[in-house]
Amino acid sequence: IGEFGKNHWSNRVASRHSVQRDRKGKLQGSHLTFKEEKKGESTFVDDHGPPPPRVLPFPSQVVYNRVGKCGSRTVVLLLRILAERHQFNLVSSDIHNKTRLTNHEQVDLMRNISAIPQPFLYTRHVHFLNFTRFRIEQPVYINIIRDPINRFLSNYFFRRFGDWRGEQNHLIRTPGMKDEERYLDINVCILENYPECSNPRLFYIIPYFCGQHPQCREPGVWALERAKQNVLENFLLVGILEELEDVLLLLERLLPHFFTDVLSIYKSPDYRKMGNMTGTVRKHMPTLEALQVLYQRMKYEYDFYNFIRDQFHLLKKKIGLKSVSRITQQPNFLRNLALKTQEPLEEEEEQELDEDLEDANSWLVQP
Repeated sequence: IGEFGKNHWSNRVASRHSVQRDRKGKLQGSHLTFKEEKKGESTFVDDHGPPPPRVLPFPSQVVYNRVGKCGSRTVVLLLRILAERHQFNLVSSDIHNKTRLTNHEQVDLMRNISAIPQPFLYTRHVHFLNFTRFRIEQPVYINIIRDPINRFLSNYFFRRFGDWRGEQNHLIRTPGMKDEERYLDINVCILENYPECSNPRLFYIIPYFCGQHPQCREPGVWALERAKQNVLENFLLVGILEELEDVLLLLERLLPHFFTDVLSIYKSPDYRKMGNMTGTVRKHMPTLEALQVLYQRMKYEYDFYNFIRDQFHLLKKKIGLKSVSRITQQPNFLRNLALKTQEPLEEEEEQELDEDLEDANSWLVQP
Protein backbone atom coordinates (compact mmCIF):
# COMPACT_ATOMS: atom_id res chain seq x y z
CA ILE A 1 0.00 0.00 0.00
CA GLY A 2 1.39 3.37 -1.01
CA GLU A 3 1.99 6.31 1.25
CA PHE A 4 -1.42 7.77 0.44
CA GLY A 5 -3.06 4.56 1.57
CA LYS A 6 -0.98 4.36 4.75
CA ASN A 7 -1.69 7.90 5.79
CA HIS A 8 -5.23 8.47 4.63
CA TRP A 9 -6.99 5.20 3.90
CA SER A 10 -8.94 3.94 6.91
CA ASN A 11 -10.92 0.78 6.46
CA ARG A 12 -12.97 -1.77 8.26
CA VAL A 13 -12.65 -5.28 6.92
CA ALA A 14 -15.84 -6.99 7.98
CA SER A 15 -14.98 -10.54 6.99
CA ARG A 16 -11.91 -12.18 8.49
CA HIS A 17 -12.32 -15.50 6.72
CA SER A 18 -11.14 -14.64 3.23
CA VAL A 19 -8.48 -16.88 1.74
CA GLN A 20 -5.70 -15.23 -0.18
CA ARG A 21 -2.48 -16.24 -1.86
CA ASP A 22 0.91 -14.96 -0.76
CA ARG A 23 3.70 -14.28 -3.23
CA LYS A 24 4.88 -17.91 -3.12
CA GLY A 25 1.41 -19.11 -4.04
CA LYS A 26 0.60 -20.69 -0.67
CA LEU A 27 -2.94 -20.40 0.58
CA GLN A 28 -3.30 -18.41 3.77
CA GLY A 29 -6.29 -17.41 5.87
CA SER A 30 -7.73 -17.48 9.32
CA HIS A 31 -9.39 -20.83 8.79
CA LEU A 32 -6.97 -22.52 6.38
CA THR A 33 -3.15 -22.69 6.50
CA PHE A 34 -0.55 -24.97 4.98
CA LYS A 35 2.70 -25.37 6.94
CA GLU A 36 5.90 -26.87 5.62
CA GLU A 37 6.45 -30.36 7.00
CA LYS A 38 9.80 -31.93 7.84
CA LYS A 39 11.46 -33.76 4.99
CA GLY A 40 10.06 -37.25 4.52
CA GLU A 41 6.69 -36.53 6.18
CA SER A 42 3.50 -36.84 4.19
CA THR A 43 1.44 -33.71 3.62
CA PHE A 44 -2.09 -33.11 2.41
CA VAL A 45 -0.79 -31.74 -0.87
CA ASP A 46 1.43 -34.81 -1.41
CA ASP A 47 -1.49 -37.16 -0.81
CA HIS A 48 -4.31 -35.29 -2.50
CA GLY A 49 -2.75 -32.68 -4.77
CA PRO A 50 -3.35 -28.94 -4.50
CA PRO A 51 -6.75 -27.74 -3.27
CA PRO A 52 -9.18 -26.64 -5.97
CA PRO A 53 -9.01 -22.92 -6.80
CA ARG A 54 -11.58 -20.77 -5.08
CA VAL A 55 -14.48 -19.92 -7.37
CA LEU A 56 -15.40 -16.27 -6.95
CA PRO A 57 -18.85 -14.88 -7.79
CA PHE A 58 -19.09 -12.39 -10.62
CA PRO A 59 -18.70 -9.52 -10.14
CA SER A 60 -16.41 -9.90 -7.15
CA GLN A 61 -15.15 -6.29 -7.08
CA VAL A 62 -17.80 -3.69 -6.25
CA VAL A 63 -17.34 0.02 -5.49
CA TYR A 64 -20.06 2.12 -3.87
CA ASN A 65 -18.84 5.73 -4.28
CA ARG A 66 -21.62 6.98 -2.08
CA VAL A 67 -23.15 10.41 -2.57
CA GLY A 68 -23.44 12.49 0.59
CA LYS A 69 -26.88 12.71 2.24
CA CYS A 70 -28.42 10.10 -0.06
CA GLY A 71 -29.04 7.35 2.45
CA SER A 72 -25.53 5.94 2.38
CA ARG A 73 -25.27 5.54 6.17
CA THR A 74 -28.40 3.41 6.05
CA VAL A 75 -26.85 1.20 3.36
CA VAL A 76 -23.48 0.93 5.14
CA LEU A 77 -25.23 -0.27 8.30
CA LEU A 78 -26.87 -2.98 6.19
CA LEU A 79 -23.58 -3.86 4.52
CA ARG A 80 -21.86 -4.47 7.86
CA ILE A 81 -24.48 -7.05 8.71
CA LEU A 82 -24.39 -8.58 5.23
CA ALA A 83 -20.59 -8.84 5.17
CA GLU A 84 -20.59 -10.95 8.31
CA ARG A 85 -23.44 -13.09 7.04
CA HIS A 86 -22.13 -13.70 3.51
CA GLN A 87 -18.39 -13.57 4.20
CA PHE A 88 -17.26 -10.86 1.81
CA ASN A 89 -14.77 -8.11 2.57
CA LEU A 90 -16.38 -4.76 3.34
CA VAL A 91 -13.95 -1.85 3.32
CA SER A 92 -15.58 1.40 4.38
CA SER A 93 -13.40 4.50 4.21
CA ASP A 94 -13.50 7.02 7.05
CA ILE A 95 -12.52 9.86 4.71
CA HIS A 96 -15.50 12.18 4.32
CA ASN A 97 -13.98 15.39 2.98
CA LYS A 98 -11.85 14.46 0.00
CA THR A 99 -13.93 13.61 -3.04
CA ARG A 100 -11.46 15.02 -5.59
CA LEU A 101 -8.00 13.53 -5.94
CA THR A 102 -4.75 14.26 -7.72
CA ASN A 103 -3.59 11.74 -10.34
CA HIS A 104 -1.12 10.30 -7.83
CA GLU A 105 -3.82 9.94 -5.18
CA GLN A 106 -6.15 8.33 -7.70
CA VAL A 107 -3.58 5.69 -8.63
CA ASP A 108 -2.75 4.97 -4.99
CA LEU A 109 -6.40 4.58 -4.07
CA MET A 110 -7.23 2.40 -7.07
CA ARG A 111 -4.28 0.12 -6.33
CA ASN A 112 -5.35 -0.13 -2.71
CA ILE A 113 -8.88 -1.02 -3.76
CA SER A 114 -7.66 -3.63 -6.25
CA ALA A 115 -5.51 -5.26 -3.54
CA ILE A 116 -8.49 -6.04 -1.27
CA PRO A 117 -9.08 -9.82 -1.14
CA GLN A 118 -12.06 -10.70 -3.33
CA PRO A 119 -15.00 -10.72 -3.14
CA PHE A 120 -15.06 -7.21 -1.75
CA LEU A 121 -17.26 -4.15 -1.58
CA TYR A 122 -15.47 -0.82 -1.11
CA THR A 123 -17.34 2.32 -0.11
CA ARG A 124 -16.26 5.94 0.15
CA HIS A 125 -17.48 9.47 -0.60
CA VAL A 126 -15.44 9.99 -3.77
CA HIS A 127 -16.09 11.15 -7.30
CA PHE A 128 -16.02 8.44 -9.99
CA LEU A 129 -12.61 6.88 -10.56
CA ASN A 130 -11.74 5.65 -14.06
CA PHE A 131 -9.60 2.57 -13.35
CA THR A 132 -9.09 1.74 -17.03
CA ARG A 133 -7.44 5.11 -17.63
CA PHE A 134 -4.54 3.85 -15.49
CA ARG A 135 -4.71 0.29 -16.88
CA ILE A 136 -6.18 -1.14 -13.70
CA GLU A 137 -9.10 -3.57 -13.81
CA GLN A 138 -12.37 -1.68 -13.52
CA PRO A 139 -14.72 -2.78 -10.72
CA VAL A 140 -18.50 -2.64 -10.90
CA TYR A 141 -20.05 0.55 -9.48
CA ILE A 142 -23.30 0.98 -7.56
CA ASN A 143 -24.84 4.13 -6.08
CA ILE A 144 -27.99 5.82 -4.81
CA ILE A 145 -29.13 9.42 -5.31
CA ARG A 146 -32.18 11.40 -4.24
CA ASP A 147 -34.23 14.43 -5.20
CA PRO A 148 -31.60 17.23 -5.44
CA ILE A 149 -33.48 19.81 -3.37
CA ASN A 150 -34.21 17.30 -0.63
CA ARG A 151 -30.55 16.29 -0.61
CA PHE A 152 -29.48 19.92 -0.33
CA LEU A 153 -31.91 20.59 2.54
CA SER A 154 -30.76 17.49 4.40
CA ASN A 155 -27.14 18.57 4.10
CA TYR A 156 -27.88 22.20 5.04
CA PHE A 157 -29.52 21.28 8.36
CA PHE A 158 -27.24 18.32 9.09
CA ARG A 159 -24.17 20.55 9.00
CA ARG A 160 -25.82 22.84 11.53
CA PHE A 161 -27.71 20.53 13.84
CA GLY A 162 -26.54 16.96 13.16
CA ASP A 163 -28.86 13.99 13.68
CA TRP A 164 -30.15 11.87 16.54
CA ARG A 165 -26.80 10.18 17.18
CA GLY A 166 -25.23 11.90 20.18
CA GLU A 167 -21.63 11.29 19.11
CA GLN A 168 -22.24 13.04 15.76
CA ASN A 169 -23.93 16.19 17.01
CA HIS A 170 -23.46 19.54 15.36
CA LEU A 171 -20.95 20.89 17.89
CA ILE A 172 -18.56 18.05 17.06
CA ARG A 173 -19.35 18.12 13.35
CA THR A 174 -18.80 21.85 12.77
CA PRO A 175 -17.08 23.29 15.86
CA GLY A 176 -15.82 26.38 14.02
CA MET A 177 -19.21 27.47 12.72
CA LYS A 178 -20.34 30.80 14.16
CA ASP A 179 -23.87 31.20 15.47
CA GLU A 180 -24.85 33.68 12.77
CA GLU A 181 -24.03 31.03 10.16
CA ARG A 182 -25.48 28.12 12.13
CA TYR A 183 -28.84 29.84 12.60
CA LEU A 184 -28.93 31.51 9.19
CA ASP A 185 -32.46 31.30 7.82
CA ILE A 186 -32.40 29.07 4.77
CA ASN A 187 -34.66 31.45 2.83
CA VAL A 188 -32.17 34.27 3.36
CA CYS A 189 -29.35 31.96 2.28
CA ILE A 190 -31.15 31.13 -0.96
CA LEU A 191 -32.75 34.44 -1.86
CA GLU A 192 -29.69 36.55 -0.99
CA ASN A 193 -27.44 34.19 -2.92
CA TYR A 194 -25.08 33.08 -0.14
CA PRO A 195 -22.26 30.83 -1.51
CA GLU A 196 -23.63 27.77 0.32
CA CYS A 197 -26.96 28.14 -1.47
CA SER A 198 -25.72 28.88 -4.98
CA ASN A 199 -23.56 27.34 -7.68
CA PRO A 200 -21.07 25.78 -7.94
CA ARG A 201 -21.79 24.30 -4.51
CA LEU A 202 -25.28 23.24 -5.54
CA PHE A 203 -23.70 21.23 -8.36
CA TYR A 204 -23.10 18.28 -6.09
CA ILE A 205 -24.51 14.96 -7.36
CA ILE A 206 -23.29 15.02 -10.96
CA PRO A 207 -19.52 15.09 -10.15
CA TYR A 208 -19.88 11.74 -8.33
CA PHE A 209 -20.70 10.21 -11.70
CA CYS A 210 -18.81 12.52 -14.05
CA GLY A 211 -15.43 11.84 -12.43
CA GLN A 212 -12.19 13.55 -11.48
CA HIS A 213 -11.82 15.85 -14.50
CA PRO A 214 -11.86 19.54 -13.39
CA GLN A 215 -14.72 20.27 -15.80
CA CYS A 216 -16.85 17.72 -13.92
CA ARG A 217 -17.27 20.34 -11.18
CA GLU A 218 -18.48 23.07 -13.53
CA PRO A 219 -22.29 23.22 -13.87
CA GLY A 220 -23.07 22.58 -17.52
CA VAL A 221 -23.97 20.16 -20.29
CA TRP A 222 -20.48 18.65 -20.59
CA ALA A 223 -20.41 17.31 -17.04
CA LEU A 224 -24.06 16.26 -17.23
CA GLU A 225 -23.59 14.19 -20.39
CA ARG A 226 -20.35 12.64 -19.21
CA ALA A 227 -22.06 11.60 -15.97
CA LYS A 228 -24.90 9.98 -17.90
CA GLN A 229 -22.45 8.10 -20.12
CA ASN A 230 -20.50 6.81 -17.12
CA VAL A 231 -23.72 5.55 -15.55
CA LEU A 232 -24.58 3.60 -18.70
CA GLU A 233 -21.08 2.16 -19.10
CA ASN A 234 -19.79 1.59 -15.56
CA PHE A 235 -22.65 1.38 -13.07
CA LEU A 236 -24.56 -1.81 -12.52
CA LEU A 237 -27.23 0.08 -10.62
CA VAL A 238 -27.97 3.65 -9.60
CA GLY A 239 -31.09 3.72 -7.46
CA ILE A 240 -33.17 6.52 -6.03
CA LEU A 241 -33.61 6.92 -2.29
CA GLU A 242 -37.32 7.65 -2.64
CA GLU A 243 -37.75 3.99 -3.67
CA LEU A 244 -35.15 2.47 -1.36
CA GLU A 245 -36.92 -0.86 -0.85
CA ASP A 246 -36.96 -1.43 -4.60
CA VAL A 247 -33.27 -0.48 -4.74
CA LEU A 248 -32.53 -3.15 -2.14
CA LEU A 249 -34.59 -5.72 -4.04
CA LEU A 250 -32.68 -4.99 -7.24
CA LEU A 251 -29.34 -5.21 -5.45
CA GLU A 252 -30.38 -8.59 -4.06
CA ARG A 253 -31.32 -9.74 -7.55
CA LEU A 254 -28.21 -8.39 -9.32
CA LEU A 255 -25.63 -9.08 -6.58
CA PRO A 256 -27.02 -12.00 -4.53
CA HIS A 257 -23.62 -12.95 -3.14
CA PHE A 258 -23.51 -9.54 -1.45
CA PHE A 259 -27.15 -8.60 -0.82
CA THR A 260 -29.20 -11.74 -0.22
CA ASP A 261 -31.66 -11.11 2.67
CA VAL A 262 -31.00 -7.35 2.61
CA LEU A 263 -34.68 -6.39 2.57
CA SER A 264 -35.59 -8.67 5.48
CA ILE A 265 -32.73 -7.16 7.50
CA TYR A 266 -33.82 -3.65 6.57
CA LYS A 267 -37.36 -4.35 7.78
CA SER A 268 -36.29 -6.05 11.01
CA PRO A 269 -37.07 -4.25 14.32
CA ASP A 270 -33.41 -4.33 15.43
CA TYR A 271 -32.25 -2.60 12.28
CA ARG A 272 -35.05 -0.05 12.39
CA LYS A 273 -33.93 0.91 15.87
CA MET A 274 -30.42 1.68 14.57
CA GLY A 275 -31.60 3.36 11.37
CA ASN A 276 -33.84 5.83 13.20
CA MET A 277 -30.74 7.51 14.67
CA THR A 278 -29.54 8.84 11.31
CA GLY A 279 -32.37 11.28 10.59
CA THR A 280 -31.39 14.94 10.29
CA VAL A 281 -32.93 17.12 12.99
CA ARG A 282 -34.59 20.57 12.73
CA LYS A 283 -35.07 20.25 8.96
CA HIS A 284 -37.87 22.32 7.40
CA MET A 285 -39.01 23.38 3.95
CA PRO A 286 -38.15 26.82 2.51
CA THR A 287 -40.81 29.09 1.06
CA LEU A 288 -42.18 28.46 -2.43
CA GLU A 289 -40.29 31.51 -3.72
CA ALA A 290 -36.98 30.17 -2.36
CA LEU A 291 -37.70 26.71 -3.76
CA GLN A 292 -38.32 28.19 -7.20
CA VAL A 293 -34.94 29.95 -7.13
CA LEU A 294 -33.25 26.78 -5.93
CA TYR A 295 -34.91 24.71 -8.64
CA GLN A 296 -33.67 27.10 -11.34
CA ARG A 297 -30.12 26.88 -10.00
CA MET A 298 -30.22 23.09 -9.91
CA LYS A 299 -31.55 22.48 -13.43
CA TYR A 300 -28.65 20.19 -14.39
CA GLU A 301 -28.99 18.23 -11.17
CA TYR A 302 -32.68 17.68 -11.92
CA ASP A 303 -31.94 16.66 -15.50
CA PHE A 304 -29.57 14.01 -14.14
CA TYR A 305 -31.96 12.91 -11.39
CA ASN A 306 -34.79 12.46 -13.88
CA PHE A 307 -32.47 10.45 -16.15
CA ILE A 308 -31.50 8.16 -13.25
CA ARG A 309 -35.11 7.75 -12.16
CA ASP A 310 -36.14 6.75 -15.70
CA GLN A 311 -33.24 4.28 -15.99
CA PHE A 312 -34.11 2.80 -12.62
CA HIS A 313 -37.76 2.29 -13.55
CA LEU A 314 -36.72 0.80 -16.89
CA LEU A 315 -34.44 -1.69 -15.15
CA LYS A 316 -37.22 -2.72 -12.77
CA LYS A 317 -39.49 -3.30 -15.74
CA LYS A 318 -36.86 -5.32 -17.65
CA ILE A 319 -36.25 -7.60 -14.69
CA GLY A 320 -39.96 -7.94 -14.00
CA LEU A 321 -39.61 -6.69 -10.46
CA LYS A 322 -42.90 -6.14 -8.70
CA SER A 323 -42.43 -2.85 -6.92
CA VAL A 324 -42.73 -2.78 -3.13
CA SER A 325 -42.29 1.00 -3.11
CA ARG A 326 -44.77 3.51 -4.40
CA ILE A 327 -43.40 4.82 -7.70
CA THR A 328 -42.11 8.32 -7.11
CA GLN A 329 -43.92 11.20 -8.68
CA GLN A 330 -42.69 14.75 -8.98
CA PRO A 331 -43.16 16.45 -5.59
CA ASN A 332 -46.13 18.81 -5.35
CA PHE A 333 -43.95 21.86 -4.85
CA LEU A 334 -42.06 21.06 -8.07
CA ARG A 335 -45.30 20.67 -10.00
CA ASN A 336 -46.30 24.10 -8.73
CA LEU A 337 -42.90 25.51 -9.64
CA ALA A 338 -43.10 24.10 -13.14
CA LEU A 339 -46.03 26.38 -13.85
CA LYS A 340 -43.92 29.43 -12.97
CA THR A 341 -40.64 28.20 -14.41
CA GLN A 342 -39.92 28.45 -18.11
CA GLU A 343 -38.86 24.83 -18.63
CA PRO A 344 -35.53 25.03 -16.77
CA LEU A 345 -34.59 21.44 -17.59
CA GLU A 346 -34.62 21.98 -21.35
CA GLU A 347 -32.05 24.76 -21.59
CA GLU A 348 -28.64 23.90 -22.95
CA GLU A 349 -25.82 24.53 -21.57
CA GLU A 350 -17.81 20.07 -1.56
CA GLN A 351 -17.38 17.32 0.68
CA GLU A 352 -20.82 17.01 2.23
CA LEU A 353 -19.51 17.62 5.71
CA ASP A 354 -16.39 19.65 5.05
CA GLU A 355 -16.53 23.08 6.66
CA ASP A 356 -16.00 24.72 3.27
CA LEU A 357 -18.60 22.43 1.64
CA GLU A 358 -16.01 20.98 -0.74
CA ASP A 359 -17.57 19.47 -1.66
CA ALA A 360 -27.45 0.29 -14.92
CA ASN A 361 -26.71 -0.36 -16.92
CA SER A 362 -25.02 -1.83 -19.94
CA TRP A 363 -25.08 -5.35 -18.55
CA LEU A 364 -26.92 -7.37 -15.95
CA VAL A 365 -26.00 -10.32 -13.81
CA GLN A 366 -28.57 -12.99 -14.44
CA PRO A 367 -30.29 -14.20 -11.25
